[in-house]
Amino acid sequence: MKITDLRCAVIGKHPIVRIVTDEGLYGLGEVEYTKPYLKPWVLHFREALIGEDPTDVERVMLKIRQRGSFKPYGAAVSAIEHALWDIAGKAANVPAYKLLGGKVRDKVRVYNGSIRQKRTGDKPEDYAADVKWMKERPENFFMVKQGISFHSNMKRTVDDFHYGVTQPPAYHGAMDQGQISEHAFNHMLECVIAMKEVLGDKVSLALDCGPGWFLPDAIRFAQAVEKYNLMWLEDMLTGDYVPWVNSQAYRELTTSTSTPIHTGEQIYLRHNFKELIETQAVRVVGPDPADIGGIAELKWVAEHAYMHSIMMAPHGTANGLLGLGALINVCATLPANYIAFEYPSASDPWWEDIVTGLPSGRIVNNSMVDLLPGPGLGLDIDAKAAKPYLKEEDAGFFD
Repeated sequence: MKITDLRCAVIGKHPIVRIVTDEGLYGLGEVEYTKPYLKPWVLHFREALIGEDPTDVERVMLKIRQRGSFKPYGAAVSAIEHALWDIAGKAANVPAYKLLGGKVRDKVRVYNGSIRQKRTGDKPEDYAADVKWMKERPENFFMVKQGISFHSNMKRTVDDFHYGVTQPPAYHGAMDQGQISEHAFNHMLECVIAMKEVLGDKVSLALDCGPGWFLPDAIRFAQAVEKYNLMWLEDMLTGDYVPWVNSQAYRELTTSTSTPIHTGEQIYLRHNFKELIETQAVRVVGPDPADIGGIAELKWVAEHAYMHSIMMAPHGTANGLLGLGALINVCATLPANYIAFEYPSASDPWWEDIVTGLPSGRIVNNSMVDLLPGPGLGLDIDAKAAKPYLKEEDAGFFD
């Protein structure tokens, strides 16, 4: 089998990768809907892929893996890798997880991720009402994650939130940074207290915090919330689109507190998790299979973290429904340090009408998602249903 074409179309806001072969099989991969500008970056790999056997996934990846980078530029490589596994599974007529070593669980645990509503504000009562809504949802989530501090509007709606420079929201991932004021610090604590009063100990709470904190504030806050037994504090020092890993600072934060510290969604390749894991710099890693370099890359990181007693909770909030298929397949194979993945959504509600292979009815039940029967990643796009959403320049995408 040989690759004959690499195509990319922006459907809705998602760049969708389609790898075509000379035997009629094709594979699909999806990029987060926050990155529609990556279509040219995907297509520049076309010449490197033509003529390769897509079922030799690692051999193909060796040609392109070094051309990616931290978020967002690892996404193109990652989506291509997903499409290769999709073809490999179809060629073998098995789910992709069978090719990754096989499943160790029959259902995969998730947390709320993108299943959320727009919060009414940034006061403690607004946060309390929001987690009450999440707690009462039919998915029966075991845990919810909330954005606070620099990972929320709080940095703009709370007067004098911090003493740094406030960036205009010109693009996704613009980063504010600065020392947090005392009254803002106390405001965040009041929001945590309000949420825990609603959730109790039946539904766990994690906080997505940044990036943007400096180490002294991060240490004080992590210590201040220790008695609330949070699942984790995420991306306090780096994260989102920060193109580096500050393992030394993270280790100082982690060793200062019993509150688990989490990071990793922006990190590209296992190599950049090495120091975080081997120096015990964090308690939880959260790579995104659509940014790290693919699902095999994520599995390698999970196994290395497992050997160091570090937990695994993959990112994925904007990865779309094909991205959901990638997350389900890889998380089915992960070791016992796996907690849950962040449930993703698509850019528009009509995606559920054009993606085939989804379970009927509600996908998440008691925080669990069933495995997909495959083959490959188990999901596809109905070309006829998707046609109205294709731009004229992408008219031949499904041919």
